[in-house]
Amino acid sequence: MSINPLPPAKPPTGIGKLPVARWFVFTGAVTTVAFLAGAAVIMKMMADVRDLTPKPEVAEQIGMLNVALWVLFLVLLAAGVGLGFIVHFAVLKPIAQLTDQVRTVAAGDFDHRLGVERPAELAELSSHLDSMRRRILTAWRTAADQADELRRSNSELEQFAYVASHDLQEPLRKVASFTQMLEQRYGDRLDDRAKQYIYYAVDGAKRMQLLINDLLDFSRVGRVTSGRTAVKTRPALDAALENLSAAIEDAEATVTADELPQVMGNRIQLTQLFQNLVENAVKFRSELPPRVHISATRSGEMWEFSCSDNGIGVAPKYADRIFLIFQRLHPRDVYPGTGIGLALCRKIVEYHGGRLWLDGDGESQGTTFRWTLPAAGDDRD
Repeated sequence: MSINPLPPAKPPTGIGKLPVARWFVFTGAVTTVAFLAGAAVIMKMMADVRDLTPKPEVAEQIGMLNVALWVLFLVLLAAGVGLGFIVHFAVLKPIAQLTDQVRTVAAGDFDHRLGVERPAELAELSSHLDSMRRRILTAWRTAADQADELRRSNSELEQFAYVASHDLQEPLRKVASFTQMLEQRYGDRLDDRAKQYIYYAVDGAKRMQLLINDLLDFSRVGRVTSGRTAVKTRPALDAALENLSAAIEDAEATVTADELPQVMGNRIQLTQLFQNLVENAVKFRSELPPRVHISATRSGEMWEFSCSDNGIGVAPKYADRIFLIFQRLHPRDVYPGTGIGLALCRKIVEYHGGRLWLDGDGESQGTTFRWTLPAAGDDRD
């Protein structure tokens, strides 16, 4: 099986640019020159000694020394040649073979086997490399199978989303509309209990529609939205406040914000993030008129945002639970909603590469949510 090739290897620098073979050739050449120079000096010295006409016994010893030097020279020459062959066949050639095999694998043929038989160190190294290649290939094939299964699952999820957004909501709309028509036409013939039943039916249908829409929004994050670009967060906040204008006016809420930065993100999702957090701050208010403040500070490569309010607050023991889907801390008849808002906010933030958490110790009044978003380059405006 062939897959995309690996990127080219990093080129060597400095003296590492020279191959091992050239280092051996250079070292052998220097050693040979030094040896020959030494042999030439010794032979000249022997010739000079003969010119001095030494005694016969001295001349005999000099002759024997000369023979021993020639034998030593031949032995060293044979050892050098043998060492050269050993280095070539036992070191350089196996290294070249292993290098060619690695290049083949790096070119994309991940099924190509790695292995050399000599020397023992290179054989062990090639065995480890081949074992690592097999494990990586097995993991890659497993991941590829899982990716195919995930694509099929996403396709089925998109099909379900289409059904949920069209086929499931149509019956709910009919239930709500016809139940309301029933009350309008026959209201004078119904007692209070029957009207209460009609109210429950209409309310249940509407809550089901809201729940389906929230689930669709939750499932769409990161799948059917456009990519991330440089987004100014102040216009996103303004759009969210415009969507919540009626709720803000009814609650006599005040929403303020510092100068907000530009981040890398999706405009629609950031608007939804601000809208959910501000809506929560207005919904879970105390007896005082709601006051909401949004700010941002630079933290390395990220911007850290905060949304603070003077509402009823959240106990620290629920700091993680509130971000779970369908988890509610209050009865539905006290604070309406589906229990998906904060889970959706966390999913949006994590899709952008940041994190969302509850700040504060729960002792002071109000709630502060903090989240991080990636900065748009070096722009701090």
